[in-house]
Amino acid sequence: MAKNRGAIEVDIATCKGCYLCVEACPFDVIDLADEVNAKGYNYAYMKNPEKCTGCANCAMVCPDSCITVYKMTIKS
Repeated sequence: MAKNRGAIEVDIATCKGCYLCVEACPFDVIDLADEVNAKGYNYAYMKNPEKCTGCANCAMVCPDSCITVYKMTIKS
């Protein structure tokens, strides 16, 4: 049985920490970092990367297109 796994890459420099991606993620993968970027915003990061399926909900709601989603299928 194949299993979908995903990963996201966040452009930390342009992320404004709007929290939309955190709310859109159905698997509680994303959160905002305690650290801030050069503009002073807490940026998004993968809090639980093992839960990511690559659904791309986060990328679809990101108003600044800061998120790139990678998806792969793992055969077991």
